[in-house]
Amino acid sequence: MNYWLMKSEPNAFSIDDLQQMPEQTEHWDGVRNYQARNMLRDQMKLGDQVFFYHSNCETPGIVGIMEVAREGYPDHTACDPRSKYFDPKSSPDAPRWFMVDVKYIRHTRRLIPLAELKEQDALENMPLLRKGNRLSIMPVSAPEWAYILRLEG
Repeated sequence: MNYWLMKSEPNAFSIDDLQQMPEQTEHWDGVRNYQARNMLRDQMKLGDQVFFYHSNCETPGIVGIMEVAREGYPDHTACDPRSKYFDPKSSPDAPRWFMVDVKYIRHTRRLIPLAELKEQDALENMPLLRKGNRLSIMPVSAPEWAYILRLEG
């Protein structure tokens, strides 16, 4: 099993929004970075565990856990001219962008803020905490995953 962290701005799509979706499952669309796309398309597998991270908000941090419910497939929003994620260079025959479906598992017992994560020596190599890393999807090692779960209290 692999572990991941996926960021979303809570005013666009929050952990509560995911929990309220039919079957508590939704596609994770709109990723427009090639490195993140490759993770979605090639590395994320059914059942992988994912931290849901609220970004670009008053207190950014980990707010929940979800799992990959469907492996990578073409992101249909790239072919929709009405979508803010439209990419004229993508087509159904030659998709450029991919997405996965995620399923809500639970909220974390508390918000685990970015500031607290940065204070943890055990997490110093975590991609989220590296300067300049702005990816919306990133891997989490098994030891990092276990450590963060212990921070829940």
